[in-house]
Amino acid sequence: MLTIRRIAIDTHPENTAFLLRQSNGYSAEQFQALRKIRVSGENAEILATLALVDEPAMLKPEEIGLGEQAFRRLGLPEGAPVAVEQAIPPASLEFVRRKIDGDTLRDEEIIAIIRDISAYRYSPMEIGAFLVACASFMSTQETLAVTRAMADVGNRLDWKAPLVVDKHCIGGIPGNRTSMIVVPIVAAHGLIMPKTSSRAITSPSGTADTMEVLANVDLSEAAMRAVVDREKAVLAWGGRMNLSPADDVLISVERPLRIDTFDQMVASILSKKLSAGSTHLVLDIPVGPTAKVRTQDDAVRLRKLFEHVADKIGLVIDIVITDGSQPVGRGVGPVLEARDVMAVLRNDADAPADLRDHALFLAGRVLDFDPALRGGRGYARAMELLASGEALAAMERLIEAQGRQPARYTLGEHVHEVPAHHEGRVSTIDCHRIARIARLAGAPMDKGAGIELLHKVGAEVRKGQALYRIHAQSRTGLGFARDLAAEDSGYGIAR
Repeated sequence: MLTIRRIAIDTHPENTAFLLRQSNGYSAEQFQALRKIRVSGENAEILATLALVDEPAMLKPEEIGLGEQAFRRLGLPEGAPVAVEQAIPPASLEFVRRKIDGDTLRDEEIIAIIRDISAYRYSPMEIGAFLVACASFMSTQETLAVTRAMADVGNRLDWKAPLVVDKHCIGGIPGNRTSMIVVPIVAAHGLIMPKTSSRAITSPSGTADTMEVLANVDLSEAAMRAVVDREKAVLAWGGRMNLSPADDVLISVERPLRIDTFDQMVASILSKKLSAGSTHLVLDIPVGPTAKVRTQDDAVRLRKLFEHVADKIGLVIDIVITDGSQPVGRGVGPVLEARDVMAVLRNDADAPADLRDHALFLAGRVLDFDPALRGGRGYARAMELLASGEALAAMERLIEAQGRQPARYTLGEHVHEVPAHHEGRVSTIDCHRIARIARLAGAPMDKGAGIELLHKVGAEVRKGQALYRIHAQSRTGLGFARDLAAEDSGYGIAR
């Protein structure tokens, strides 16, 4: 038996355990065999990747160190006794091998795989093998089975209401922070809208990152329920809720490999919505040359897959295909996006019109779910709630209920303006390029980092005139972003 020692090392997403190479009863050969180990204690166990330690000051011979993720997931206190043994490979890996060979898996086989992934029994290499095999081919039934399995292995929220609405955009468009406008509009109307969002993974900001500029988003389930009971809505980070946990594990491997197939997108989004207790969903699919979905034909194919799976899991879905040809709003990055959102909610004269219009359109579609509204009245109702200030008041109540952010985030003090190389009309803006530049500047980790767009498609610009302004909170971040923008600003200018 060994005792637990917490090691303050972030090994996300893996469980990692640490043992001294010498003086604990194992030979070097045994260590190789124990590359993946099972750590078990009182009513708890985890599988972990083993790392060997040669520094005796880090661990005692009778201790096993657990990285932050492994310590939290095991759930036992420091000093608790645990047993260590070689981990037996999950039986479901055989199903993965069959999928690699091109087989179509049965529902129960997919359920076994997803359960083992959510329990961290797979290594990133094994998860990658499963993802690549699925990217080669997935039947519609397999996509449905993955969606159901991912929702079933985690927490399921139940709001005890027949109508629980949500709105989601598949992403890929910088500055498209419509949820922070839609949610207070819908809350002001009185529908239940518990909006849980992820933090940004490859984008310059997610809804949770931007909302965190204004309020606490790291809410427990109990705190989240209290906010929804009081305000009919919430804008929170979903990481504390354990909703579709297998999805978080899969995403951590998908993103570095740049795997983002339609089948996996559908399973990821709909499993999260089912877990969150949503009954009705408006889904926004932006289409553009540098968006996630590039053509109208692809958008229609994706829409049909979403509709099929949503129907089978009992989720009412309204899918809109929108213009994703350029960023939305003027800000890209948490502080800049929060500024745009609040300008729209305050009805400021200089608020970005495209963000306002797109948010009102989506809010109207959500409100159309309300059986008390006459058909097609949702958009007009959304406009009323925004113009009257009721949406702003609802947002202020949400901020107070979640906990107003005590720290005041400001724009990065290091600034660089990217000029136009010749005069003409802005013909295109590369969403992917703009997002990369903003991330190199430090967004979303540095909340004041990002890009302030000074011109959009259709604008006439002079040679040397600034197209956008990069903000960074460090000289290093500004340098990285400036160098990438110098290679290619992301703006196309027609003479």
